[in-house]
Amino acid sequence: MTLALEIKGLQAWYGESHILHDMNLSVAQGEVVTLLGRNGAGRTTTLRAIMGLTGRRSGSIKINGIETIALPTHRIAHFGIGYCPEERAIFSSLSAEENLMLPPTLTAGGMSVDEIYQMFPNLEERRLSQGTRLSGGEQQMLAVARILRTGAKLLLLDEISEGLAPVIVQALSRMISTLKAKGYTIVMVEQNFRFAAPLADRFYVIEHGHVVAQFNANELSTKTDELNELLGV
Repeated sequence: MTLALEIKGLQAWYGESHILHDMNLSVAQGEVVTLLGRNGAGRTTTLRAIMGLTGRRSGSIKINGIETIALPTHRIAHFGIGYCPEERAIFSSLSAEENLMLPPTLTAGGMSVDEIYQMFPNLEERRLSQGTRLSGGEQQMLAVARILRTGAKLLLLDEISEGLAPVIVQALSRMISTLKAKGYTIVMVEQNFRFAAPLADRFYVIEHGHVVAQFNANELSTKTDELNELLGV
């Protein structure tokens, strides 16, 4: 098994606030992994720490076997990793296509604009529309599409289904299945368990900044009670 991401003993801070405590997790190449947990558990901070977007960090974060804990964010991105934040960060004054073309190509093998429009036909139809005129679902598609252009093959997706209509959530589900079939590695933070459950190969449950449980997709039926207790369902 070749690991796309390996985290050992990760500690992370925002200023004086110690958020992650001895975080340990791994993700194999081509795997879809979902981070579960209550609000404030440290799931988003884990994604941000991987990208070097928190304050102080210690421990080990290896991307495709290369240690990145001491590297700045712009260097980390060149290892083929893309982060889609919960806030989407669409530039309102730019058209959809201008937003799409804004990030540079960082590694070889990124999707072409034609391939992206084939995956997201809505974006092609709205390519000349301003960012502010896109629906929430279209903005989310655009936020993911931008990082696919960069050549990233390890995707960190933060709550991409949040607040979206069921038809858009279904489209995002198809997108993740397609990317997995193409060999992409995906780490998702999700509150929508019904969205994440059929997509993920494995799950980590995070509480108070560290992993408290992990299980495979085929164990879901036997973990319902434990999950409900851990997630406060």
